[in-house]
Amino acid sequence: MTDLLYSEEEEALRAVVRDLLTDHCDAAGVIARTESDAPHDLSLWKSLAEGMGLAGLLVPEAQGGQGATHREVAVVLEELGRAVAPVPYLTSAVVATEALLECGAEDLLAELASGRRIGVLAVSLSVAPGAAHKAVRLENGTLHGELTGIADAAAADVLLVPGEDGGLYAVEAGAVTVVPQVSLDLTRPLARVVLDGAAGRRIGDAGPAVRRALRAGAGLLASEQLGVADWTLTETVRYLKERKQFNRPVGGFQALKHRLAQLWLEVVSLRAAARNAADALTTGDDTDVAVAVAQAYAASVAVHAAEEAVQLHGGIGMTWEHPAHLCLKRAKADSIAYGTAGAHREALAELVDLRAP
Repeated sequence: MTDLLYSEEEEALRAVVRDLLTDHCDAAGVIARTESDAPHDLSLWKSLAEGMGLAGLLVPEAQGGQGATHREVAVVLEELGRAVAPVPYLTSAVVATEALLECGAEDLLAELASGRRIGVLAVSLSVAPGAAHKAVRLENGTLHGELTGIADAAAADVLLVPGEDGGLYAVEAGAVTVVPQVSLDLTRPLARVVLDGAAGRRIGDAGPAVRRALRAGAGLLASEQLGVADWTLTETVRYLKERKQFNRPVGGFQALKHRLAQLWLEVVSLRAAARNAADALTTGDDTDVAVAVAQAYAASVAVHAAEEAVQLHGGIGMTWEHPAHLCLKRAKADSIAYGTAGAHREALAELVDLRAP
């Protein structure tokens, strides 16, 4: 039986990442960034990617990476989710990297693994693994078209753009126009990418690369959602132990105990599903099923945990200064990222041959 418990190495990695985020990614700083024109924390990204080598966890050592597995990446994403860190880790170190691994683009892989450059797959954040996605036209050797809902495009150095001819093209960010779009989650901004005669280098076939990238993104997104849910539950319990009404800790009221107990059960179940998805991505065993199960369950738990945090914190939970709204916005945005829970349930039904009548 697969061991889904965290290894000593994974716990050590968690401790290092959490310490870094505690020192350099406090809630007040994240909120201040969301109010600025530069929501991405590139200084933190540099510490994670170049200083700790986390951008290359999925890249083999022979290609300039760390040669780790999806299980280690899942631990990193849990911690980034807890902090709602405004860095393009999921989009660059996971999704774009997986696409490049499928294409065998070693030069770009080495650059992304080193953290010197940020890559983004130019597919809408809402597209589920295996679903249709928009592509651009290839005319006279240049790319033309418009792609919307591209997460972290504003921070990208290179965009991986699917073409209508079936190819995946590497396009320099300076060759396209990136127009910010209104996004609920200000820590993972969306943008519209306009290509008007942009030069691109074909690096492989778009079909298998996009499918692999989105599957890994959906599977490991569950770990980020776990981080959000776990932090909100922990903080809510801590607050209710301190907050008093009628000279008693609010957390001692039976009705609130029941709500927190139910939420704890949901978070524990999400941890099992997220760990199983990360392990399946590592081993290749029943990967599609594990990813669909994780995403069919993760969205509702993360949103529920964040909603409870806002409500049970009372008045302070409704303020802009408290980070609960960051978690709620991230959880809501993640609930439609890489496919909705409903889309994953439909995919799961097909995979296990239990279609609705």
